[in-house]
Amino acid sequence: MAVEAVSAGAILFRDTRGRREYLLLKSRPGDWEFPKGGVEGDEELQQTAIREVKEEAGIADFRLIDGFREDYDYVFEANGTTIHKTVHLFIAHSFEASAELSTEHRDLQWRDYEQAINTITQDGPRDILEQAHDFLDHLAAKNEGQHKYLK
Repeated sequence: MAVEAVSAGAILFRDTRGRREYLLLKSRPGDWEFPKGGVEGDEELQQTAIREVKEEAGIADFRLIDGFREDYDYVFEANGTTIHKTVHLFIAHSFEASAELSTEHRDLQWRDYEQAINTITQDGPRDILEQAHDFLDHLAAKNEGQHKYLK
């Protein structure tokens, strides 16, 4: 029987010279992922996502974008125990140009959409990035002229 685990995080983007770039973190096993981590205590999923962006990317000046939350799940083994993990991802806009590498990761990179899609190795996060990118494009078109950062 699998142990259930829940994580939350954010697809973090910044606007660089009119181009949207996404932050990817390289985990110790070698997968490229978004800032995410386990829910602690009675945290809400959004609170966990905010904490994880601060802890894993060193970014404090950002905000979650309303209206987007997607999840994926996977199963893995740890110390002989089967774990079924569900990861909830939000979208966050960073107002900081750089990020800091945490001890939990080996590398970090800001990538444009095409580079990010081609860098992410797992299907779940890749599919959600595609949805998030489309969501942001739709918001930008809907709010043209009102929210420059969404373009």
